[in-house]
Amino acid sequence: MVPPKIEQSTAEERRAFVLDAWKCMHDCESCGKCRFLKGKDAETLYADYIEGKRTYMDITIELRNNNY
Repeated sequence: MVPPKIEQSTAEERRAFVLDAWKCMHDCESCGKCRFLKGKDAETLYADYIEGKRTYMDITIELRNNNY
């Protein structure tokens, strides 16, 4: 899945992407999403992307660097 570009999408489209990309798969051993987010809400962590302030990739890289 490719995140919608900020300049070509609405906040609602970006929010929908984040929620879909990070939805629980109920398979914690294989998924790893919860571990990556450290129990935090994806919509909160990606708020700057949803609001059009920062790219999805910038936030993801920051989260990855802070998690490891």
